[in-house]
Amino acid sequence: MAASDALFAGSIPDIYDRLLVPLIFEPYASDLAKRVAEAKPQLVLETAAGTGAVTRALASSLKDARIVATDLNQPMLDHARSRQSGDKRIEWRQADALELPFKDQTFDAVACQFGLMFLPDKVQGYREARRVLKPSGRFFFSVWDRISENEFADVVTQALATFFPQDPPRFLARTPHGYCDTNRIREEMSRAGFGTVSIDVVDARSKASSARDVAVAYCQGTPLRNEIEARDATALEDATKQAEKALAERFGGAAVDGRIQAIVMTAIR
Repeated sequence: MAASDALFAGSIPDIYDRLLVPLIFEPYASDLAKRVAEAKPQLVLETAAGTGAVTRALASSLKDARIVATDLNQPMLDHARSRQSGDKRIEWRQADALELPFKDQTFDAVACQFGLMFLPDKVQGYREARRVLKPSGRFFFSVWDRISENEFADVVTQALATFFPQDPPRFLARTPHGYCDTNRIREEMSRAGFGTVSIDVVDARSKASSARDVAVAYCQGTPLRNEIEARDATALEDATKQAEKALAERFGGAAVDGRIQAIVMTAIR
């Protein structure tokens, strides 16, 4: 993973929350929150909370539970907090998922939506999640399936490869969609101490009012933007238009609808 892959700053958090969350994250946030709620936890830790899509879903599904929402990236956490500042059940804390600032066996459940892919040491991330779980506590997390199963991300990646043919930006394929080998995930979770792990492949639809919204979401609302600007600081808008054109050719220029696919894991301590 490149250093810029985890850099969510500047205008990225706002665009991410405004366009990318409804585009691809909300269906899986609802799914993950439902899974957590079925375990009836009283205290939940969320890691890699981002701009709070899962936090909001958890707060809606868990009427009596307390939630500790954490993220390494302070600008993302600040944006999430601004949307739920009045909910006293939620504690917001900047924290590294590889070195959680909590005592052993504190939480009934740990939840992480699309965050494990960004951890430089996955096994350590699993160890930390297990460490802070109470006996029989549950760890719920999701990762994206391979990029070929996620149509918008795949089209954007191919479009930018034609825009930067000498050095194609590979953020989407490398990081969000680069950790989807379920055999590897099982093996790394086993090394971290988890024995019982269930895995579900979950399909959903990704919808937007226009190809333009999808192009802006990916090119300007994710660290893909950092890769584009590193290649040419003046090319962000032209690169976005290239992605928009490719999306419109594939899905139409008005309302667009594409397939997305994720892998959801549940592990018991």
